[in-house]
Amino acid sequence: MKSESFSAATLVLAGALIAVLSACAPAGPDYRRPDVELPAAFPAAPVPTEDAVRASISAQWWTLYGDPILDDLVAVALRNNVDLRRAAAQIEEAEATLSEAAASIFPEVDLGGSSTRSRSSTFNVQTLPPGTPVISNSSRIALSTSFELDFWGKLRRATEAARAQAFGTRYGRDVVALTLAGTTVQSYFTLRSLDAQIAVTRAILATRDDALGVAQNRARGGLASDLDVNLAQGVRADAALQLAELQRQRALIEHQLGNLTGKLDLTVAPGDLERLPVPATPPVGLPSSLIDRRPDVRQAEEAVVSANAQIGVAKAAQLPTFSLTGSVGVQSAALGNLLRSGAQIWSIGPSLLFPIFDAGKYAARTREAEARQRQAVAAYEKTIETAFREVADALSNAQQARATVPDLQRKVDAARNALRLSRLRYEAGYSAYLDVLDAQRTENAAELALVQNRQAQLVYSVDLMKSLGGGWSAGDLIQ
Repeated sequence: MKSESFSAATLVLAGALIAVLSACAPAGPDYRRPDVELPAAFPAAPVPTEDAVRASISAQWWTLYGDPILDDLVAVALRNNVDLRRAAAQIEEAEATLSEAAASIFPEVDLGGSSTRSRSSTFNVQTLPPGTPVISNSSRIALSTSFELDFWGKLRRATEAARAQAFGTRYGRDVVALTLAGTTVQSYFTLRSLDAQIAVTRAILATRDDALGVAQNRARGGLASDLDVNLAQGVRADAALQLAELQRQRALIEHQLGNLTGKLDLTVAPGDLERLPVPATPPVGLPSSLIDRRPDVRQAEEAVVSANAQIGVAKAAQLPTFSLTGSVGVQSAALGNLLRSGAQIWSIGPSLLFPIFDAGKYAARTREAEARQRQAVAAYEKTIETAFREVADALSNAQQARATVPDLQRKVDAARNALRLSRLRYEAGYSAYLDVLDAQRTENAAELALVQNRQAQLVYSVDLMKSLGGGWSAGDLIQ
Protein backbone atom coordinates (compact mmCIF):
# COMPACT_ATOMS: atom_id res chain seq x y z
CA MET A 1 0.00 0.00 0.00
CA LYS A 2 2.88 2.34 0.80
CA SER A 3 4.60 1.49 -2.48
CA GLU A 4 1.37 2.20 -4.33
CA SER A 5 1.05 5.66 -2.72
CA PHE A 6 4.70 6.41 -3.46
CA SER A 7 4.26 5.54 -7.12
CA ALA A 8 1.14 7.69 -7.42
CA ALA A 9 2.90 10.62 -5.77
CA THR A 10 5.81 10.20 -8.17
CA LEU A 11 3.49 10.34 -11.16
CA VAL A 12 1.73 13.41 -9.81
CA LEU A 13 5.05 15.20 -9.26
CA ALA A 14 6.20 14.22 -12.74
CA GLY A 15 3.02 15.63 -14.22
CA ALA A 16 3.41 18.85 -12.21
CA LEU A 17 6.99 19.18 -13.41
CA ILE A 18 5.97 18.77 -17.01
CA ALA A 19 3.19 21.34 -16.53
CA VAL A 20 5.73 23.83 -15.16
CA LEU A 21 8.05 23.19 -18.08
CA SER A 22 5.15 23.81 -20.44
CA ALA A 23 5.34 27.48 -19.45
CA CYS A 24 8.60 27.80 -21.42
CA ALA A 25 8.86 30.25 -24.30
CA PRO A 26 6.82 28.93 -27.25
CA ALA A 27 8.48 27.74 -30.44
CA GLY A 28 8.74 30.01 -33.45
CA PRO A 29 9.51 33.71 -33.81
CA ASP A 30 7.76 36.36 -31.73
CA TYR A 31 5.86 38.91 -33.79
CA ARG A 32 7.62 42.08 -34.87
CA ARG A 33 5.86 44.66 -37.01
CA PRO A 34 7.39 44.80 -40.51
CA ASP A 35 9.25 48.01 -41.29
CA VAL A 36 7.75 49.92 -44.20
CA GLU A 37 9.59 53.06 -45.24
CA LEU A 38 7.27 55.91 -46.16
CA PRO A 39 7.72 59.68 -46.45
CA ALA A 40 7.04 61.41 -43.14
CA ALA A 41 4.13 63.34 -44.64
CA PHE A 42 1.89 63.19 -47.65
CA PRO A 43 2.89 65.30 -50.67
CA ALA A 44 2.94 69.11 -50.34
CA ALA A 45 4.82 69.52 -47.03
CA PRO A 46 7.61 67.62 -45.25
CA VAL A 47 6.26 67.95 -41.71
CA PRO A 48 2.84 68.44 -40.08
CA THR A 49 1.74 72.02 -39.56
CA GLU A 50 0.19 73.32 -36.34
CA ASP A 51 -3.20 73.39 -38.04
CA ALA A 52 -2.79 69.74 -38.99
CA VAL A 53 -1.94 68.78 -35.44
CA ARG A 54 -5.03 70.60 -34.15
CA ALA A 55 -7.27 69.09 -36.85
CA SER A 56 -9.95 66.66 -35.77
CA ILE A 57 -12.65 64.86 -37.74
CA SER A 58 -15.57 63.01 -36.16
CA ALA A 59 -15.81 59.27 -36.73
CA GLN A 60 -19.21 60.05 -38.27
CA TRP A 61 -17.49 62.15 -40.93
CA TRP A 62 -20.53 62.26 -43.21
CA THR A 63 -22.21 64.66 -40.78
CA LEU A 64 -19.76 67.34 -42.02
CA TYR A 65 -22.06 67.84 -45.00
CA GLY A 66 -24.93 68.96 -42.79
CA ASP A 67 -27.66 67.03 -44.64
CA PRO A 68 -30.24 65.23 -42.44
CA ILE A 69 -31.35 63.05 -45.37
CA LEU A 70 -27.77 61.91 -45.94
CA ASP A 71 -27.26 61.25 -42.22
CA ASP A 72 -30.38 59.10 -42.15
CA LEU A 73 -29.38 57.14 -45.27
CA VAL A 74 -25.96 56.29 -43.83
CA ALA A 75 -27.44 55.32 -40.46
CA VAL A 76 -29.98 53.01 -42.12
CA ALA A 77 -27.28 51.48 -44.36
CA LEU A 78 -25.03 50.74 -41.39
CA ARG A 79 -27.97 49.12 -39.63
CA ASN A 80 -29.58 47.14 -42.46
CA ASN A 81 -26.96 46.36 -45.08
CA VAL A 82 -26.61 42.63 -45.82
CA ASP A 83 -22.83 42.77 -46.31
CA LEU A 84 -22.40 44.34 -42.89
CA ARG A 85 -24.57 41.69 -41.25
CA ARG A 86 -22.49 39.02 -42.93
CA ALA A 87 -19.28 40.64 -41.64
CA ALA A 88 -20.76 40.68 -38.12
CA ALA A 89 -21.49 36.96 -38.38
CA GLN A 90 -17.90 36.35 -39.49
CA ILE A 91 -16.72 38.11 -36.33
CA GLU A 92 -18.87 35.79 -34.23
CA GLU A 93 -17.43 32.78 -36.04
CA ALA A 94 -13.84 33.96 -35.52
CA GLU A 95 -14.45 34.65 -31.83
CA ALA A 96 -15.90 31.16 -31.40
CA THR A 97 -12.81 29.72 -33.11
CA LEU A 98 -10.63 31.71 -30.72
CA SER A 99 -12.53 30.35 -27.72
CA GLU A 100 -12.09 26.83 -29.05
CA ALA A 101 -8.34 27.34 -29.54
CA ALA A 102 -7.92 28.86 -26.07
CA ALA A 103 -9.83 26.00 -24.47
CA SER A 104 -7.43 23.42 -25.93
CA ILE A 105 -4.75 24.56 -23.46
CA PHE A 106 -6.82 23.29 -20.52
CA PRO A 107 -7.65 19.66 -19.76
CA GLU A 108 -10.98 18.27 -20.82
CA VAL A 109 -12.69 16.25 -18.08
CA ASP A 110 -15.33 13.68 -19.07
CA LEU A 111 -17.75 11.76 -16.89
CA GLY A 112 -18.41 8.23 -18.03
CA GLY A 113 -20.56 5.48 -16.65
CA SER A 114 -21.46 1.95 -17.66
CA SER A 115 -23.32 -1.04 -16.31
CA THR A 116 -23.08 -4.44 -17.98
CA ARG A 117 -24.34 -7.97 -17.37
CA SER A 118 -22.55 -10.72 -19.28
CA ARG A 119 -22.46 -14.54 -19.53
CA SER A 120 -19.28 -16.54 -20.18
CA SER A 121 -19.20 -19.71 -22.27
CA THR A 122 -18.57 -23.02 -20.47
CA PHE A 123 -17.18 -24.58 -23.64
CA ASN A 124 -14.14 -22.34 -24.11
CA VAL A 125 -10.70 -23.88 -24.57
CA GLN A 126 -9.77 -22.38 -21.22
CA THR A 127 -12.40 -23.34 -18.72
CA LEU A 128 -13.57 -21.01 -16.01
CA PRO A 129 -11.86 -21.36 -12.64
CA PRO A 130 -13.89 -23.22 -10.05
CA GLY A 131 -16.41 -21.02 -8.31
CA THR A 132 -16.44 -18.41 -11.07
CA PRO A 133 -20.01 -17.51 -11.93
CA VAL A 134 -21.09 -17.92 -15.52
CA ILE A 135 -23.13 -14.73 -15.38
CA SER A 136 -21.42 -11.60 -14.01
CA ASN A 137 -22.25 -7.94 -13.47
CA SER A 138 -20.02 -4.85 -13.69
CA SER A 139 -20.83 -1.20 -12.97
CA ARG A 140 -18.40 1.66 -13.43
CA ILE A 141 -18.49 5.45 -12.93
CA ALA A 142 -15.32 7.47 -13.57
CA LEU A 143 -13.97 10.91 -14.38
CA SER A 144 -11.30 10.77 -17.07
CA THR A 145 -9.02 13.29 -18.73
CA SER A 146 -6.40 13.32 -21.44
CA PHE A 147 -4.72 16.46 -22.66
CA GLU A 148 -1.57 17.58 -24.39
CA LEU A 149 0.91 19.50 -22.29
CA ASP A 150 1.90 22.64 -24.16
CA PHE A 151 5.61 22.02 -23.65
CA TRP A 152 6.74 23.79 -26.84
CA GLY A 153 3.96 26.39 -26.99
CA LYS A 154 2.14 24.85 -29.95
CA LEU A 155 -1.27 25.43 -28.41
CA ARG A 156 -0.32 28.95 -27.31
CA ARG A 157 0.84 29.79 -30.84
CA ALA A 158 -2.39 28.36 -32.24
CA THR A 159 -4.35 30.57 -29.84
CA GLU A 160 -2.24 33.56 -30.87
CA ALA A 161 -3.03 32.86 -34.52
CA ALA A 162 -6.75 32.49 -33.79
CA ARG A 163 -6.73 35.73 -31.78
CA ALA A 164 -5.13 37.61 -34.69
CA GLN A 165 -7.71 36.15 -37.07
CA ALA A 166 -10.50 37.31 -34.74
CA PHE A 167 -9.05 40.83 -34.66
CA GLY A 168 -8.71 40.68 -38.43
CA THR A 169 -12.40 39.92 -38.89
CA ARG A 170 -13.27 42.91 -36.69
CA TYR A 171 -11.13 45.15 -38.85
CA GLY A 172 -12.69 43.48 -41.88
CA ARG A 173 -16.09 44.57 -40.63
CA ASP A 174 -14.74 48.10 -40.23
CA VAL A 175 -13.53 47.96 -43.85
CA VAL A 176 -17.03 46.97 -44.96
CA ALA A 177 -18.61 49.71 -42.83
CA LEU A 178 -16.23 52.39 -44.14
CA THR A 179 -16.73 51.28 -47.74
CA LEU A 180 -20.49 51.14 -47.24
CA ALA A 181 -20.64 54.63 -45.73
CA GLY A 182 -18.42 56.01 -48.49
CA THR A 183 -20.44 54.38 -51.27
CA THR A 184 -23.70 55.60 -49.75
CA VAL A 185 -22.43 59.18 -49.43
CA GLN A 186 -20.98 59.26 -52.95
CA SER A 187 -24.17 57.77 -54.40
CA TYR A 188 -26.14 60.48 -52.63
CA PHE A 189 -23.85 63.14 -54.10
CA THR A 190 -24.35 61.63 -57.54
CA LEU A 191 -28.11 61.81 -56.98
CA ARG A 192 -27.91 65.46 -55.99
CA SER A 193 -25.63 66.19 -58.95
CA LEU A 194 -28.20 64.64 -61.26
CA ASP A 195 -30.88 66.77 -59.59
CA ALA A 196 -28.80 69.86 -60.42
CA GLN A 197 -28.12 68.68 -63.97
CA ILE A 198 -31.83 67.98 -64.47
CA ALA A 199 -32.64 71.51 -63.26
CA VAL A 200 -30.00 72.99 -65.60
CA THR A 201 -31.28 70.90 -68.52
CA ARG A 202 -34.86 71.98 -67.88
CA ALA A 203 -33.75 75.60 -67.96
CA ILE A 204 -31.82 74.93 -71.18
CA LEU A 205 -34.89 73.21 -72.64
CA ALA A 206 -36.97 76.30 -71.82
CA THR A 207 -34.49 78.59 -73.62
CA ARG A 208 -34.49 76.29 -76.63
CA ASP A 209 -38.28 76.37 -76.68
CA ASP A 210 -37.98 80.16 -76.81
CA ALA A 211 -35.37 79.96 -79.55
CA LEU A 212 -37.56 77.61 -81.54
CA GLY A 213 -40.46 80.06 -81.22
CA VAL A 214 -38.25 82.90 -82.47
CA ALA A 215 -37.11 80.83 -85.46
CA GLN A 216 -40.70 79.89 -86.32
CA ASN A 217 -41.86 83.52 -86.08
CA ARG A 218 -38.99 84.70 -88.28
CA ALA A 219 -39.76 81.97 -90.80
CA ARG A 220 -43.41 82.96 -90.93
CA GLY A 221 -42.35 86.57 -91.49
CA GLY A 222 -40.02 85.60 -94.30
CA LEU A 223 -36.92 86.63 -92.33
CA ALA A 224 -35.58 83.06 -91.98
CA SER A 225 -35.81 79.77 -93.81
CA ASP A 226 -37.21 76.45 -92.70
CA LEU A 227 -33.59 75.38 -92.19
CA ASP A 228 -33.39 77.55 -89.10
CA VAL A 229 -36.64 76.04 -87.81
CA ASN A 230 -35.38 72.49 -88.36
CA LEU A 231 -32.09 73.28 -86.66
CA ALA A 232 -33.92 74.77 -83.69
CA GLN A 233 -36.18 71.73 -83.47
CA GLY A 234 -33.13 69.44 -83.52
CA VAL A 235 -31.32 71.15 -80.67
CA ARG A 236 -34.56 71.33 -78.72
CA ALA A 237 -34.95 67.56 -79.14
CA ASP A 238 -31.34 67.10 -77.99
CA ALA A 239 -32.14 68.89 -74.75
CA ALA A 240 -35.28 66.80 -74.25
CA LEU A 241 -33.32 63.58 -74.81
CA GLN A 242 -30.61 64.79 -72.41
CA LEU A 243 -33.27 65.44 -69.77
CA ALA A 244 -34.76 61.96 -70.22
CA GLU A 245 -31.31 60.35 -69.90
CA LEU A 246 -30.53 62.28 -66.72
CA GLN A 247 -33.86 61.23 -65.23
CA ARG A 248 -33.09 57.60 -66.09
CA GLN A 249 -29.68 57.83 -64.40
CA ARG A 250 -31.28 59.37 -61.32
CA ALA A 251 -33.72 56.48 -61.04
CA LEU A 252 -30.83 53.99 -61.17
CA ILE A 253 -28.89 55.82 -58.45
CA GLU A 254 -32.04 55.91 -56.31
CA HIS A 255 -32.33 52.14 -56.76
CA GLN A 256 -28.67 51.77 -55.74
CA LEU A 257 -29.30 53.73 -52.56
CA GLY A 258 -32.26 51.50 -51.84
CA ASN A 259 -30.04 48.44 -52.21
CA LEU A 260 -27.33 49.90 -49.96
CA THR A 261 -29.80 50.80 -47.23
CA GLY A 262 -31.89 47.65 -47.49
CA LYS A 263 -34.98 49.75 -48.34
CA LEU A 264 -35.73 48.56 -51.86
CA ASP A 265 -38.68 50.93 -52.25
CA LEU A 266 -36.62 53.97 -51.24
CA THR A 267 -37.51 57.32 -52.81
CA VAL A 268 -35.49 60.49 -52.29
CA ALA A 269 -37.06 63.86 -53.05
CA PRO A 270 -35.04 66.20 -55.31
CA GLY A 271 -32.58 68.44 -53.50
CA ASP A 272 -30.11 71.26 -54.06
CA LEU A 273 -26.48 70.29 -54.69
CA GLU A 274 -25.26 73.78 -53.83
CA ARG A 275 -26.54 73.43 -50.27
CA LEU A 276 -24.03 70.66 -49.59
CA PRO A 277 -20.84 72.23 -48.26
CA VAL A 278 -17.50 70.96 -49.45
CA PRO A 279 -15.42 70.31 -46.30
CA ALA A 280 -12.15 72.17 -46.15
CA THR A 281 -9.23 70.16 -47.45
CA PRO A 282 -7.12 69.00 -44.48
CA PRO A 283 -3.99 71.09 -44.06
CA VAL A 284 -0.92 70.04 -45.97
CA GLY A 285 1.61 68.08 -44.01
CA LEU A 286 -0.68 65.36 -42.66
CA PRO A 287 1.65 62.70 -41.21
CA SER A 288 1.75 59.45 -43.16
CA SER A 289 1.34 57.59 -39.85
CA LEU A 290 -2.38 58.35 -40.16
CA ILE A 291 -2.79 55.42 -42.55
CA ASP A 292 -1.98 53.05 -39.67
CA ARG A 293 -5.55 53.78 -38.55
CA ARG A 294 -7.05 52.39 -41.74
CA PRO A 295 -8.97 49.18 -40.98
CA ASP A 296 -7.62 47.43 -44.09
CA VAL A 297 -4.05 48.18 -42.94
CA ARG A 298 -4.79 46.80 -39.49
CA GLN A 299 -6.49 43.77 -41.00
CA ALA A 300 -3.43 43.11 -43.15
CA GLU A 301 -1.18 43.38 -40.09
CA GLU A 302 -3.29 40.89 -38.14
CA ALA A 303 -2.86 38.49 -41.06
CA VAL A 304 0.91 38.82 -40.57
CA VAL A 305 0.51 38.18 -36.82
CA SER A 306 -1.51 35.04 -37.50
CA ALA A 307 0.90 33.74 -40.15
CA ASN A 308 3.84 34.41 -37.83
CA ALA A 309 2.21 32.40 -35.04
CA GLN A 310 1.53 29.51 -37.42
CA ILE A 311 5.30 29.14 -37.87
CA GLY A 312 5.52 28.32 -34.16
CA VAL A 313 2.73 25.76 -34.53
CA ALA A 314 4.59 24.09 -37.40
CA LYS A 315 7.96 24.07 -35.59
CA ALA A 316 6.43 22.65 -32.40
CA ALA A 317 4.99 19.74 -34.42
CA GLN A 318 8.58 18.60 -35.12
CA LEU A 319 9.27 18.24 -31.39
CA PRO A 320 8.14 15.57 -28.88
CA THR A 321 4.51 15.72 -27.76
CA PHE A 322 3.83 15.21 -24.05
CA SER A 323 0.38 14.17 -22.90
CA LEU A 324 -1.11 13.36 -19.53
CA THR A 325 -3.99 10.95 -19.03
CA GLY A 326 -5.82 10.01 -15.88
CA SER A 327 -9.07 8.75 -14.48
CA VAL A 328 -10.71 8.35 -11.07
CA GLY A 329 -13.93 6.63 -10.15
CA VAL A 330 -15.60 3.54 -8.71
CA GLN A 331 -16.26 0.07 -10.10
CA SER A 332 -18.12 -2.89 -8.64
CA ALA A 333 -19.95 -6.03 -9.66
CA ALA A 334 -22.92 -4.90 -7.60
CA LEU A 335 -24.47 -1.46 -7.72
CA GLY A 336 -24.80 -1.40 -3.97
CA ASN A 337 -21.02 -1.62 -3.52
CA LEU A 338 -20.13 1.41 -5.70
CA LEU A 339 -19.95 3.75 -2.71
CA ARG A 340 -17.73 1.47 -0.61
CA SER A 341 -14.05 2.33 -0.27
CA GLY A 342 -12.90 -0.86 -1.93
CA ALA A 343 -14.68 0.09 -5.18
CA GLN A 344 -12.34 3.03 -5.86
CA ILE A 345 -10.29 2.96 -9.06
CA TRP A 346 -7.80 5.44 -10.49
CA SER A 347 -5.01 5.73 -13.01
CA ILE A 348 -2.57 8.44 -14.06
CA GLY A 349 0.34 8.56 -16.42
CA PRO A 350 2.24 10.71 -18.90
CA SER A 351 2.90 9.73 -22.50
CA LEU A 352 5.45 10.79 -25.08
CA LEU A 353 5.23 10.88 -28.88
CA PHE A 354 8.37 11.78 -30.81
CA PRO A 355 8.41 11.79 -34.63
CA ILE A 356 11.60 9.86 -35.45
CA PHE A 357 11.21 9.58 -39.23
CA ASP A 358 8.70 11.60 -41.26
CA ALA A 359 10.53 11.89 -44.61
CA GLY A 360 10.75 15.66 -44.13
CA LYS A 361 6.97 16.18 -43.83
CA TYR A 362 7.04 18.39 -40.73
CA ALA A 363 10.03 20.39 -41.97
CA ALA A 364 8.14 21.02 -45.22
CA ARG A 365 5.13 22.25 -43.23
CA THR A 366 7.41 24.69 -41.41
CA ARG A 367 8.72 26.00 -44.72
CA GLU A 368 5.13 26.36 -45.92
CA ALA A 369 4.26 28.41 -42.82
CA GLU A 370 7.32 30.61 -43.30
CA ALA A 371 6.44 31.18 -46.96
CA ARG A 372 2.86 32.12 -46.00
CA GLN A 373 4.25 34.56 -43.45
CA ARG A 374 6.38 36.22 -46.13
CA GLN A 375 3.33 36.45 -48.37
CA ALA A 376 1.38 38.10 -45.55
CA VAL A 377 4.22 40.59 -44.99
CA ALA A 378 4.27 41.44 -48.71
CA ALA A 379 0.49 41.91 -48.70
CA TYR A 380 0.80 44.17 -45.65
CA GLU A 381 3.49 46.29 -47.32
CA LYS A 382 1.38 46.50 -50.49
CA THR A 383 -1.62 47.64 -48.45
CA ILE A 384 0.49 50.36 -46.80
CA GLU A 385 1.82 51.58 -50.16
CA THR A 386 -1.64 51.54 -51.72
CA ALA A 387 -3.05 53.47 -48.75
CA PHE A 388 -0.35 56.13 -49.10
CA ARG A 389 -1.07 56.51 -52.82
CA GLU A 390 -4.83 56.73 -52.24
CA VAL A 391 -4.40 59.53 -49.69
CA ALA A 392 -2.00 61.40 -51.98
CA ASP A 393 -4.38 60.98 -54.93
CA ALA A 394 -7.37 62.14 -52.90
CA LEU A 395 -5.50 65.23 -51.69
CA SER A 396 -4.38 66.12 -55.22
CA ASN A 397 -7.85 65.55 -56.69
CA ALA A 398 -9.55 67.64 -54.01
CA GLN A 399 -7.09 70.50 -54.40
CA GLN A 400 -7.22 70.53 -58.19
CA ALA A 401 -11.01 70.30 -58.33
CA ARG A 402 -11.29 73.26 -55.99
CA ALA A 403 -8.70 75.25 -57.98
CA THR A 404 -10.63 74.90 -61.26
CA VAL A 405 -13.86 76.40 -59.91
CA PRO A 406 -13.05 80.05 -60.83
CA ASP A 407 -12.19 79.11 -64.41
CA LEU A 408 -15.33 77.01 -64.78
CA GLN A 409 -17.45 79.84 -63.43
CA ARG A 410 -15.85 82.30 -65.86
CA LYS A 411 -16.53 79.83 -68.67
CA VAL A 412 -20.19 79.62 -67.70
CA ASP A 413 -20.54 83.40 -67.49
CA ALA A 414 -18.85 83.83 -70.87
CA ALA A 415 -21.01 81.10 -72.45
CA ARG A 416 -24.21 82.67 -71.15
CA ASN A 417 -23.19 86.07 -72.44
CA ALA A 418 -22.15 84.62 -75.82
CA LEU A 419 -25.51 82.90 -76.13
CA ARG A 420 -27.34 86.13 -75.31
CA LEU A 421 -25.34 88.11 -77.86
CA SER A 422 -25.68 85.46 -80.57
CA ARG A 423 -29.45 85.48 -80.19
CA LEU A 424 -29.58 89.27 -80.36
CA ARG A 425 -27.45 89.25 -83.50
CA TYR A 426 -29.57 86.53 -85.06
CA GLU A 427 -32.82 88.31 -84.26
CA ALA A 428 -31.35 91.51 -85.73
CA GLY A 429 -30.32 89.61 -88.84
CA TYR A 430 -26.55 90.12 -88.38
CA SER A 431 -25.58 86.44 -88.03
CA ALA A 432 -26.74 82.98 -89.05
CA TYR A 433 -28.59 80.58 -86.77
CA LEU A 434 -25.51 78.34 -86.67
CA ASP A 435 -23.89 80.88 -84.37
CA VAL A 436 -26.82 80.48 -81.98
CA LEU A 437 -26.49 76.69 -82.13
CA ASP A 438 -22.79 76.80 -81.30
CA ALA A 439 -23.44 79.18 -78.41
CA GLN A 440 -26.20 76.91 -77.07
CA ARG A 441 -23.98 73.82 -77.13
CA THR A 442 -21.13 75.70 -75.46
CA GLU A 443 -23.41 77.07 -72.75
CA ASN A 444 -24.97 73.64 -72.14
CA ALA A 445 -21.57 71.99 -71.73
CA ALA A 446 -20.28 74.76 -69.45
CA GLU A 447 -23.32 74.62 -67.17
CA LEU A 448 -23.09 70.85 -66.78
CA ALA A 449 -19.32 70.97 -66.26
CA LEU A 450 -19.75 73.39 -63.36
CA VAL A 451 -22.30 71.10 -61.72
CA GLN A 452 -20.12 68.04 -62.29
CA ASN A 453 -17.12 69.83 -60.77
CA ARG A 454 -19.17 70.48 -57.64
CA GLN A 455 -20.00 66.79 -57.49
CA ALA A 456 -16.33 65.92 -58.04
CA GLN A 457 -15.26 68.10 -55.11
CA LEU A 458 -17.72 66.32 -52.84
CA VAL A 459 -16.73 62.87 -54.12
CA TYR A 460 -13.02 63.62 -53.69
CA SER A 461 -13.65 64.76 -50.13
CA VAL A 462 -15.24 61.36 -49.46
CA ASP A 463 -12.26 59.63 -51.08
CA LEU A 464 -10.01 61.51 -48.69
CA MET A 465 -12.07 60.52 -45.66
CA LYS A 466 -12.08 56.87 -46.74
CA SER A 467 -8.37 56.81 -47.59
CA LEU A 468 -7.55 58.15 -44.11
CA GLY A 469 -9.72 55.52 -42.46
CA GLY A 470 -12.60 57.81 -41.52
CA GLY A 471 -12.42 60.43 -38.79
CA TRP A 472 -9.41 61.10 -36.64
CA SER A 473 -8.49 62.98 -33.50
CA ALA A 474 -5.67 65.43 -32.87
CA GLY A 475 -3.79 62.73 -30.97
CA ASP A 476 -3.68 60.56 -34.09
CA LEU A 477 -1.72 63.27 -35.89
CA ILE A 478 1.07 63.55 -33.33
CA GLN A 479 3.96 61.35 -34.33
